[in-house]
Amino acid sequence: MQLFVKKMTEEYAKQILSWKYEPPYDFYNNEESSESLNELLENPYYAVLDTDETLIGFFCIGSAAQVPFGRTQGAYTEDLSDIGVGMNPSLTGQGFGAEFFSFILSYILETYKVESLRLTVAAFNQRAITLYTKLGFVKKMKFSRGAVDFIIMVKK
Repeated sequence: MQLFVKKMTEEYAKQILSWKYEPPYDFYNNEESSESLNELLENPYYAVLDTDETLIGFFCIGSAAQVPFGRTQGAYTEDLSDIGVGMNPSLTGQGFGAEFFSFILSYILETYKVESLRLTVAAFNQRAITLYTKLGFVKKMKFSRGAVDFIIMVKK
């Protein structure tokens, strides 16, 4: 699968906000609102498309990739570049994750010339944690927000 990065548009953002994941991944479901639309359009979010211009997923960089409550827990004190990713739910669990995430990592490393990356993942998402570990991320800390535990992972 050949992938491309495009600037986030309102059309892509609306598609992303309409995605529905199966439990337990429904934690990542969103609803279209002016606030959620603005989040995707006013922050550094990017669409990932295939050669047919099908929306495969998205990623974001910087503070938009952080869980705000984690800041109060000291999760983001180290000066690292944060990344967040999401894949179209129709493609999850089918073995595309490594190719998709590797593409995003390569793009970020080449475009932004960063040396270290950090991501935050819900602790129940073992599928993603396994992938991130396979691609060189290591667990650094954990924090909880209500009933949800989050893990901070770093790749240096």
